[in-house]
This record gives sequence, structure tokens and C-alpha cells, in this order.
Amino acid sequence: MQPLTNREKLYDFIRVADDKKIQAIYSLLEDEITETNEWWQDKGVVSELDKRYKNWQTNKDKGYTVGETKAHLMRLKNAKSSK
Repeated sequence: MQPLTNREKLYDFIRVADDKKIQAIYSLLEDEITETNEWWQDKGVVSELDKRYKNWQTNKDKGYTVGETKAHLMRLKNAKSSK
């Protein structure tokens, strides 16, 4: 089974599951959910963001607008689909 199919099935199940099942699923995944949601407590992530921000402030890194990023991703997608 493909990961996307698994994700969709889980999403559909969770949307209609009763509270008892939701609590059981949450209990199984609570530690991982907490880690994922608290990225700001990950010193490595915060350090990397700080470094990138300082590089952008000092013009060592140009940075990109949202529009530039979307355009680049669309070019990559189109190039990949044309192969």
C-alpha cells in the first residue's frame, strides 16, 4: 500500500472515529506528536534558523520571496513531468 493511500485512510478514519479511539491513537503517538509540534525547542533547528536569518540580514544570503520559490518549484515540477 502506498504511503499516500495510508495517509488518506488514516485521515478518513480519524475524522469519524469516536473519542475513545481518538484518545487511544493519540496515546500511542503523543511523544512523537509533541516532538513534531515543538520544533522551537530543538536546538539544532533553532540554531540553523538563526544562522540563516543572520546570513540574510548581513546579505551573505540573498533569500527568496514566496513568489520566487513557487516559480522555482513549478519549473522543477514541469521539467520532471516533461521527461
